[in-house]
This record gives sequence, structure tokens and C-alpha cells, in this order.
Amino acid sequence: MHICFLCNEYPPAGGGGIGSFVCNLSRAAVAKGHNAHVVGVYRNRAGEFEDDMGVAVRRLAAARLPGSRFLLNGFTIKRALRDIYASSPIDIIEGQEIAFGSDQWSGPARKVIRMHGGHHFFAAARGDRPAAWRGWQERRSFERANVLCAVSQYVAETTRDLLRLGNRQITVLPNFVDTDRFCPQPEAVIEQGRIVFVGALCEKKGIRQLVQAMPEIVSAVPTASLLVFGRDRNEKSVGGSFLAHLRTLIPEDLRQRIAFEGAVGHERLIHELARAAVCVFPSHMEAMPMTWLEAMSMGKAVVGSNTGPGPEVIEDQVSGLLCNPHEPDSIAKQVARCLNDAALCKRLGEAARRRVLDNFSVERMVDRNLEFYEQVLAGKAS
Repeated sequence: MHICFLCNEYPPAGGGGIGSFVCNLSRAAVAKGHNAHVVGVYRNRAGEFEDDMGVAVRRLAAARLPGSRFLLNGFTIKRALRDIYASSPIDIIEGQEIAFGSDQWSGPARKVIRMHGGHHFFAAARGDRPAAWRGWQERRSFERANVLCAVSQYVAETTRDLLRLGNRQITVLPNFVDTDRFCPQPEAVIEQGRIVFVGALCEKKGIRQLVQAMPEIVSAVPTASLLVFGRDRNEKSVGGSFLAHLRTLIPEDLRQRIAFEGAVGHERLIHELARAAVCVFPSHMEAMPMTWLEAMSMGKAVVGSNTGPGPEVIEDQVSGLLCNPHEPDSIAKQVARCLNDAALCKRLGEAARRRVLDNFSVERMVDRNLEFYEQVLAGKAS
């Protein structure tokens, strides 16, 4: 079959979890003998065509209405889909919640929304009202989609309630990782007290609370240090750079204990995760966090959030520890517990690796996804 993914984050551009997921799934589909295209609009590397291990990636430049800030990305993608279809008919087009909100041509292809956490989902998590235009586009996208799936039970049911989807069928297909690439590194030297955070620097990722937890962590574990990997974001709540805001929260005596390294590629990330004593991801909300799965796949002790799909990923006290991401004290207690107990970290890390192999690996999940697509084409998923 021929599958086309609509994605604006395909690696190495973007660097988000959705891009990593689409990369993993499309490569695996090609390896199983299927055709896969990825089409998206990119600020960087726009206009490029790439063959990525058999996956045809088209990075389109954003189009604008002359004299206006209004983007015409839907029309740009529409042209690209027509060109692709002319050479090889597309069976399935898959995108995020808002993917079909614009007037994008899909021909006879079946339109699949995979819920990674859309506008309504994260607006509700922040306690905000959805933006009128973006909210309308998302609702319109769901009306146009033929089939729905979601990366977690939590995002499926929350979105069902928010968008009043009634009894529409939603198939849950969790994110998955390449467990051969993200694997334990027995030769790596774990640095005592080393805490690693990976994620965008913004309020919803819980990095503020983690920084605020550091004084208590250092008090309990004098060797503790925090290494932060992720791209800075501008946030209205702080009037600009969130990184600049975070720096104002760090006590002077801890400034040498907290390092912000920016966004990095997967190879360096694997190297840095391998040396971590504990990985901490206190997200306020996620849909199905790839970074958690990657760290767990490497056999690391992970402290994650007890919110949203957290319990679907980590069995608390078994394959990791869960914390209240809104309370620095809760984060600090769980992190200090790991740093002060090497045996606990080893046990949690080994269980985390087993959990990923059993539930979130390429081997486990690719066939489930391809079976789902076959059901979509056969009209058995609706």
C-alpha cells in the first residue's frame, strides 16, 4: 500500500516527538515492502526532496497571500499531493488533529487522523479557551477524516469529550521507539548525581518546576547537577524567552549546577542519556511522550508525570517513578530517591527496558499499525 504522512517535523528538522514517530513508522513500513511519502511545510530546508531509507520526504516552502501574513500551506500541500498521486496513487493520508482543516486534496485516499494531542487537548490542559480559528479548523478536520486513531487512551477519550465525537471509533496505537538504536550502553560511565531533562523549554514541559526543585535536590544529594536539552520557546506568560525566565529562578550558588545545552541531534542525545543517573520529564501534559520511551528503552531510571497518559507509560514504582509535575517538592523527592539509591535505579531501568520491548518497540507496533491500515482500506475501521 502507499501511505502519505502529513508532517512538519520530520527529522532532522523540527526535532519533535511527532517527527520521530513518523520517521520510525514510515521507515518500518518501507522495510515491510510498502511505499511511504512524507509531506510538510518547513521554514528550514524548504524546497528539498530527500530519500530517507526509502521514505520519500518532500519539504515544502510556506506560501503566503501577497501582501498578507495569511499562509496558504493547504494549497501548497494540495499541489504536492496531486503530483505524488499522479505517479503513484495514495491509499492512505495520515496527519495530526488539524491536518484536514484546510482545503487539501486527498483524491480517493482514506483520511486518517492520528491524535498526538491537538489544539483543544492542550488548550484544555492549560485551562485556556481554544483559539477561534484554530479550533474551527480542528473541528472541521475531524468532520472530514474517515478514520481516527490515537497514541494513548487518555488523549483518545479526552479529545472525544472536548470535540463531542460521541461513539466514533478510536483505535489506540501507542508511539514506539527503535529499541536497537535506543538501547543500554554498558560501556558508558554514569555520572553520579547527573539529572537529564529533554524537551522544549516551555511551561507545559514542567522544566520550571524542575529548576525550582533543584535546591531541595542538591540539599539531599550534594553531587546533583541538571543537564537540559531542548529548544527555547517564547511564552506570553513570561513576556518572551522561557530560557531567560528560567535563569532568573536559579539561585546564584546553583548556577554552575544547571546547564542549558539547546536542541541536539539523536546521536548526542543517546550519548548524554547513557551517562545520566536519572532522567526527569515532569510534563504537565503529554499525549504519549517519545522522550520517556527513548530513555526507558536505554534502561534508564525515569521520573515522569502522574498526569494524563503517564500511568499508561510507566508503572509507578515498577518501571519508573511518577510525580506531581506541578509541585517542585514532589519532583525533588522522587529524583533524590533515585540519586540516593543505585540499586533502585538499576531495578527501575531494567524494568523500563522490558516494558518498552513488550509494549512500545518497533517490532511490536509496526505490524499492529499495518494491520490497522489494512482494516482502514477494507472498511473495517471507521
